[in-house]
Amino acid sequence: MTAPACHDEEFMRLFNDMGALKLSKQLGISERNVYKRRRNLEAKYAATIPPPGDPIKINYPGRLDAELRNGTVLIGSDLHIWPGEESVCLRAFKKFVEDIKPNIVILNGDVMDFPKISRYPQNWEKAPDPWEEIEAAQDHLSDIVQRCKRGSRKIWTIGNHDQRFEASIANSAPQFKNVKGVHLADHFSVWEKAMSCMINFDIEAARTMVKHRLAGGLHATYNNVKKAGTHIVTGHLHAQNVRSVSDYRGFDLYGFDTGCMAEKNHRAFSYAEDSPLDWREGFGLLTYLDGRLMPPEMITKWNSNAVIFRGGLVRV
Repeated sequence: MTAPACHDEEFMRLFNDMGALKLSKQLGISERNVYKRRRNLEAKYAATIPPPGDPIKINYPGRLDAELRNGTVLIGSDLHIWPGEESVCLRAFKKFVEDIKPNIVILNGDVMDFPKISRYPQNWEKAPDPWEEIEAAQDHLSDIVQRCKRGSRKIWTIGNHDQRFEASIANSAPQFKNVKGVHLADHFSVWEKAMSCMINFDIEAARTMVKHRLAGGLHATYNNVKKAGTHIVTGHLHAQNVRSVSDYRGFDLYGFDTGCMAEKNHRAFSYAEDSPLDWREGFGLLTYLDGRLMPPEMITKWNSNAVIFRGGLVRV
């Protein structure tokens, strides 16, 4: 069997760029075969491959779509909730939900920690059982929901720590997959669960990918933008920073690591062995104006009673 002249995503992009006739000449195949492959790919991906001038949209498994031409999105990541006193940034996040009334609230992964079902060995510290973490998270997330404005979307993009819950059950007792309670969503039904959330796919200047992680390392926020080709918001690295990338399109693309909402000296991070951590405690706010993303804003812990926002202190 002869391999196709180009892979699926490249074919879809080229069809969208140049149309069937030009693409048939470039690939050296008949225009009829171009249309045939287009139909096959539309069936394969359950998506429309439009002619030149229209954006291509593919329905990827595990992705949610959201549209917001004007409004705000509050995004927090890496809560790593344990039973006990809530972190400064978790208190602040609840306050910002209530005060700003964002259109969309996103928990961008690692809401819980699940150290007892980690593949890494446990140290001498006492860690909570999964049910204790779930009950604590239910209380805090209920607080957030109660503060949300009516009609706002509440989205949870899953992190690698969150995945430990279902992975542990699936690996040890796969026969329970259809039993209620074995999925994280069973315990947090109000929140829309996904691997990622694409905001404003149809507007290039506002197209924003939100997912827990992509690239790693010191230059992750820059590399995330280069890899994604869109604005992108991540967590995972706990770094909290914004990196803008400019090109001939005439607007900046932003990479945004929203930081860590847990206290960085929390016992959950004892694996760091008291090393200096280039982390920042905080979360982020996105504002869309007339179909364009404005520069992302950081909300960062100042002390045990306040966070920094727009050049001032907000007491929490």
